[in-house]
Amino acid sequence: MAGMATHVITGAGSGIGAAVARRLHARGDDLVLHARDAGRAKELAAAHPGARTLVGDLADPDKLSWAFSHQSLPDRVDSLLHIAGVVDLGPVGDLTPKSWRHQLNVNLIAPAELTRHFLPQLRAARGHVLFVNSGAGLAAHADWAAYAASKHGLKALADALRQEEHPAGVRVTSVYPGRTASPMQAKVHQQEGKDYDADRWIDPESVATTLLMALDLPRDAEVNDLTVRPGR
Repeated sequence: MAGMATHVITGAGSGIGAAVARRLHARGDDLVLHARDAGRAKELAAAHPGARTLVGDLADPDKLSWAFSHQSLPDRVDSLLHIAGVVDLGPVGDLTPKSWRHQLNVNLIAPAELTRHFLPQLRAARGHVLFVNSGAGLAAHADWAAYAASKHGLKALADALRQEEHPAGVRVTSVYPGRTASPMQAKVHQQEGKDYDADRWIDPESVATTLLMALDLPRDAEVNDLTVRPGR
């Protein structure tokens, strides 16, 4: 992706999203970093001088369009990177509707709403929508029902979007990382009652490398689905 590309990124505050934002910022691309509130937006702007911010709560996707209507948005979007996510483990017998809704809202419905909102800019740029999914988006295990359901839904969203937007030149990629060393992974281990050792899992920088590869691929090719697993 040559030149001053514009990237809208969710989840840029930590883990994979932070690694991707640092790499794109370092090479001089234009960043629009999503934040859940004004305080978080200030932190992101300080960490990435020159970047713009976009405030809206992914946990309340019904209000995203209203929130964006009161902010300055980019006229062109070369890539929309859905990296933010939440996880709340538990057996089906214990998961409450609140837990289901929270994970579905943040992990599935909000990405769909952001994509809908930015599709005109993506079409104009023949841009790229990239979904950071999960191994749980390919196979569900005990205690992972709600999270896996949200990620299976995200795969369906990406697959449908790819077919719909191919004629407009919009590329769509799903990346399925295995366990990655991040604050989310630390939370997962806490919920599982296990000790957390970051060295056992994928470095976020390694996942960032795969995302940039998909973004920078020449226009004659497209990565549809990419699975990344721990190498040790």
